[in-house]
Amino acid sequence: MDSLHASFWAALFGWLVAQTAKMINCLIESRRLDFSYMVSTGGMPSAHSAMASALATSLGLCEGFDSSIFALGTAFAVVVMFDAQSVRKAAGEQAKLLNQIVDELLYEHHLSENKLKELLGHTRLEVFMGFLTGIVSAMALFRFIHP
Repeated sequence: MDSLHASFWAALFGWLVAQTAKMINCLIESRRLDFSYMVSTGGMPSAHSAMASALATSLGLCEGFDSSIFALGTAFAVVVMFDAQSVRKAAGEQAKLLNQIVDELLYEHHLSENKLKELLGHTRLEVFMGFLTGIVSAMALFRFIHP
């Protein structure tokens, strides 16, 4: 497997592991299998962080941890993780507040009952666990699949 394919599959595998972990966590907590977690945002661990860190890790494993492409992958991962725990989290908090305002206004006026998605971002712990998930996923993929 060449480095382009290995990095693509590592990133996809990191995302898949994180999303599957969310689905299993839901199964344990609620005793029901909810496949919507495979495409959900937010939650533990961050799939965005897992994907980005798996990509960076695979680039380092393929091209060397002193390569410019690894530096690029790492910069990309840092931006993704910062966005996941700050910008997207703030958007989720704003959605929660707007939903509260709409709930209060519904009692007095006839407004749409459509809600905004509140679970958009991540806590630092969720991002960190996604980061670790991505690294472990990429290393596992390389250990068991990559020659």
